[in-house]
Amino acid sequence: MVSEEKNQNNIIRSELILDNTKYIFTDKPINRFKTKPKVEDISLKLEELRDEIEKIENCELKKNASKLVFSDGDNRSKIMIVGEGPGQKEDEVGKPFVGDAGILLNKMLKSISVERKNVYITNVVNYRPPNNRKPEPNEITKYSNFLRKHISIIDPKILILMGSSAMESLFGSKIKITKERGLWKEIIINNKTYLCMITFHPAYLLRQPENKKYSWTDLKEIRKKIDQLNLIL
Repeated sequence: MVSEEKNQNNIIRSELILDNTKYIFTDKPINRFKTKPKVEDISLKLEELRDEIEKIENCELKKNASKLVFSDGDNRSKIMIVGEGPGQKEDEVGKPFVGDAGILLNKMLKSISVERKNVYITNVVNYRPPNNRKPEPNEITKYSNFLRKHISIIDPKILILMGSSAMESLFGSKIKITKERGLWKEIIINNKTYLCMITFHPAYLLRQPENKKYSWTDLKEIRKKIDQLNLIL
């Protein structure tokens, strides 16, 4: 009886040739879950990063804000936008770019046939600076580590830095946005190179509308790069 069972098992594991096609049969279960789906992995890492930011200590921004403003959009997108920091409206809603600057950002994206829902958006600092002031250098530095982790998780093909705070967070404060905007740059984060475009922040354009022409030039360069990289949005 035992011998008969062994023979049956050998037959199950043997190779069977049918119509010139080789089939291998086995009674071992197939592991269909060797790796987690990528989207699940990204979501988990983002939750861990969010928790890490929420636990930050000795932060005046956190003390004065009503809630953490983490991100908005598609975390699978190959385009990531980094703004400055939450304003009053963003602090109330808990999402970046939902005030007047957000309305202008939506129009800017649509002008190059990109829908906001198809990009990923975050800020340099995740809590609203008092009176909507610009983040201070020490605050930018403190949150830059979180931003770098954020970028690594999203892993974008195109990184758009809007405003001087976003630029300073990754490139330092020795350069001027008026000279650096509109130029493709590369930055290395965790041993990976990312393609960056520095451009004006929508809030700045609301105050200085005469500079919208420069942002339009930047947007056209971004659209051109999207097409060159064959990105589907």
